[in-house]
Amino acid sequence: MRHRFAADRTLGKLAKWLRVLGYDTIFESDTASNSFYENLEIDRILLTRTGKIQKKFPLNITVFIASNFLDAQLRQVIEEIGIRRAEIQPFSRCIPCNLKIVATGKADVFGKVPDYIWETQQRFHRCKRCGRIYWAGSHTERSLERIP
Repeated sequence: MRHRFAADRTLGKLAKWLRVLGYDTIFESDTASNSFYENLEIDRILLTRTGKIQKKFPLNITVFIASNFLDAQLRQVIEEIGIRRAEIQPFSRCIPCNLKIVATGKADVFGKVPDYIWETQQRFHRCKRCGRIYWAGSHTERSLERIP
């Protein structure tokens, strides 16, 4: 089962990193805050650092994040939810939009990425909503090192 998350406004970095790992993660600051909690789908796992929210909006699963530090937050979610490394699909979602990115042809990105990137990379992906273009670079390896 692919886990789906909802992170409140105190967990922006965690939301970003769950998207980096390939998880559908909505983030409170992306929506009108009054409607964020009321409109959560029941199958989303709520991630919060606010105790009163945890009690007010009981979903199937709510994880109260204990740490202020991203690495500890990621570790806690992975351990409490039971995420296995094999489930992780890194860099498969648009980080700002949360949509799955799709493969696009090299010719389609000509003039839209730096010349060096176009000359040295063969595979590109794009977000259908915002048009952001992704490719595997040195940041990919550094990011993967951070994954517990």
